[in-house]
Amino acid sequence: MGKGGTSIPDEEWERFLRDAEAETAGAPEEPSARARTVAHRQTGEPGPPEGWRTYQQPKPSRGRARYLVGFLVAVALLGVSLDPGRVAGWFGRGGGTAPVAAEELPTLDEPFRGSPAAGWGDGGSALALPEARATGWMNKAQVARALERSRDFLVASSLDHGVLRGERPDRAIALMNPHQKDVRTYVTAALRTPNAEHDPLLLFSRFAPSKLRVVGKVVKTSGRITYREGKRGAVEVTTDVTYVYPLVRAAAGSDEVTRTIVRREIVMGWDNPAKVMTEPGTFTLISYRSDTANGGCTNHTGYFVPVFTAERAVAEVPYDGAVVDPYDRNPSMDTLVPDEGQGECGTATRL
Repeated sequence: MGKGGTSIPDEEWERFLRDAEAETAGAPEEPSARARTVAHRQTGEPGPPEGWRTYQQPKPSRGRARYLVGFLVAVALLGVSLDPGRVAGWFGRGGGTAPVAAEELPTLDEPFRGSPAAGWGDGGSALALPEARATGWMNKAQVARALERSRDFLVASSLDHGVLRGERPDRAIALMNPHQKDVRTYVTAALRTPNAEHDPLLLFSRFAPSKLRVVGKVVKTSGRITYREGKRGAVEVTTDVTYVYPLVRAAAGSDEVTRTIVRREIVMGWDNPAKVMTEPGTFTLISYRSDTANGGCTNHTGYFVPVFTAERAVAEVPYDGAVVDPYDRNPSMDTLVPDEGQGECGTATRL
């Protein structure tokens, strides 16, 4: 799907995975061992030894920092401020924004005007893949394919325009290991009945089509994709990408543009089917967290809820959280989303 590695056909990829699995076809599968291990862990009792073909539940990073809108007044400017919100991981902090001059405000024709994102690349094509090399259980060509499919997931979950309009992210879900039952259960619950404990926005970008629409066909992106050998020889791919979504109200004639900025870190494990229960062409979700500006601080609707000018007066409240620049990619995600749990609303310096 673009630059960054030598592609191999899906048929070859899947045949290779089947062959690798066939090498241990006589080994017993233990799908119930994981459930028993979880039960022991919950009761504080020691669990049984790790099953040879048993899927082991990863421990996703669950920290969500949400930054709602902070309305900062600047006498020298014209009193028009941009908005704000930040989400990182599972629960959240939020934030506000500083005002900008009228000539820097985004428009329908120039939705990224006044933003560093104006100089960023467009969508998935801007996400370069690192050079592939033999790693873990995969040879060079197979690593290249794993990297491509990792980027495919980013496109399907955060850039697909149907998903941005609130459609079910079926293509993205199809790339996730179906044997990772806890993740599948979480995703199903988050999309069906989103709440504070089940938030689809940690993995997918969605806007309510009855209220918002993305301006144009371009979402700006900046980030990087890296990989290394993980547990049991898996190829562990880490993606750290910032997405900038220009938005307008869905009502006919609306022309005020605002932006929601989402930075997501997702770590995917491309497992050896001889050692971990998986399906050809799917990854195991190892960790995931996000940091969002102008998406809503106490929002549990399953859609991002950006703020426009009319709502800013209501949002003029103090925030105890950090003041951040959502375009600044220098801070690590460990800094932005250090812990699991609910964070406080912070303030974004610009949108």
